[in-house]
Amino acid sequence: MGVAEGIRKHGFRKWYERELLGSHGWLVLTFLCTIGLFAAFEGLSLGRGGDARLGNLVAIGVCGVVGVVALRRYLGRLMHAEAAANQAVCARCEAYGRLEVTAEDRAGEQLRVRCRRCGHEWTMHV
Repeated sequence: MGVAEGIRKHGFRKWYERELLGSHGWLVLTFLCTIGLFAAFEGLSLGRGGDARLGNLVAIGVCGVVGVVALRRYLGRLMHAEAAANQAVCARCEAYGRLEVTAEDRAGEQLRVRCRRCGHEWTMHV
């Protein structure tokens, strides 16, 4: 779901909350991969047979790759939500998040929004 569609469907505040929850889900996955990495390194240091070593090396590789991807997605979604939140304040009446989307450019990079309290319009870069 795009930003404009999400704001139209749920309102800005609910969209922002969902973005933060989604990003923190990626943070939880990063944390779990970190635990998996530590466990695999511990298993590797025990010096068991060749199959166990190979399994631990595979676990290290998988947990490392998934952890890095999850961390990048966490930071990307968090920064995207924060950038939108910083632009969600009406310059005229200073209402936060009380906006409705009036127009969207084709690339989805800019939204034209209107304050629900005073009717002031501005452009958000998302």
